[in-house]
Amino acid sequence: MNKKILIIDDDEKLNRLLTDYFANYNFNVDSVLHPADGLEYLKTKTPDIIILDIMLPDINGFDVCKKIRKKYSVPIIMLTARGEVADRIVGLELGADDYLPKPFEPRELVTRIQVILRRNKESVVQDIRNYGNLKIDFIKHTVSLENNNLNLTSMEFEILKIFVNNPGRVFNRDQIMNNIKGIDWSAYDRSIDVLISRLRQKLNDDPKDPKFIKTIWGSGYLFIGNET
Repeated sequence: MNKKILIIDDDEKLNRLLTDYFANYNFNVDSVLHPADGLEYLKTKTPDIIILDIMLPDINGFDVCKKIRKKYSVPIIMLTARGEVADRIVGLELGADDYLPKPFEPRELVTRIQVILRRNKESVVQDIRNYGNLKIDFIKHTVSLENNNLNLTSMEFEILKIFVNNPGRVFNRDQIMNNIKGIDWSAYDRSIDVLISRLRQKLNDDPKDPKFIKTIWGSGYLFIGNET
């Protein structure tokens, strides 16, 4: 089945260009010009990935990303005409999976989409694991704490997967980056710290008294959850 892409961007010309271009790669595309229409779309349809512009009318892309993340875990790639590192960090903090500054080559965007979709597919294994009140369902690609769904992004899920599949091993930033294939991490010098921080918040894990992710100062991060 062809993958579905939702584009939320007020640049009608770009939307038409990307829709035509993505057709060459067997992607089905829906596009909306206003963020409110994108949020309404998600109430009835579930795309495989969202392309979200930052500079939007009435409500900016950061706020749209925040609203999406409250209810949905669908991967998000953010686009912007501004290339500041601060924007990239904010996007990651809000739960975006990747970030691409305008102007860009459509082929690069396709590659990033393919990487994220492939990573999600590879994350699905026949396994469910419990660590006390933390449940990780690799089949459904979900994580719950005390029976509450944590709505992890695909990147957060991938990092958690790296930890739980390697108990007792300390990972530094470079090793985590190398285990998450296909992303140009050179643009995100704080990205791993941001993602670890977001993951800890969702796990309700106090860095000073961790139950799951422990910081090994000068070395990296260690998963300390006990499987039950």
